[in-house]
Amino acid sequence: MQATGRNTRSQLRRRRRTVDPMAEYDRLPGQLRDWLAHAALPWSPRSALRLWQKALREGRGDVDLARSYLAQVENRQLRRDTAGLYGSDHPAA
Repeated sequence: MQATGRNTRSQLRRRRRTVDPMAEYDRLPGQLRDWLAHAALPWSPRSALRLWQKALREGRGDVDLARSYLAQVENRQLRRDTAGLYGSDHPAA
């Protein structure tokens, strides 16, 4: 059965959870948890941590660069989802 609500129109892939997402969230670094608390998308702790670690490696440990990288990835995802829902001529696409 699929839920019907205002947040179910996204075309982004959904995945089944195999672990406790709150326990995974609690184990994340504090700076990443802070970023996730203000994120527009419902990131899984696992994917957020993977991107965070990549950003820290490439940015030589710079937390501000890592946050900026996560914001860029999220904006790209939002533009892609907007284009899929409303068409590529939508201002946010």
